[in-house]
Amino acid sequence: MKQLILVFAIAALAGCGVEIATTAATGAAIKKQEIEEGKKTMEQMQQKIGQAMEQAQQRAEKDGER
Repeated sequence: MKQLILVFAIAALAGCGVEIATTAATGAAIKKQEIEEGKKTMEQMQQKIGQAMEQAQQRAEKDGER
């Protein structure tokens, strides 16, 4: 009887470990996705800033020609 209880206790603890590992892996996957989305947003913002700077420079050149 004691052995049976021990087997159930070990099985329950092993199940908790698997659940914790799965939760950690899911959390890591979510963080990775957030980082990738952040990088995409940063690249888009850098492109927009570059375009705005280019337009400002073109306007300045046109104003200098007048």
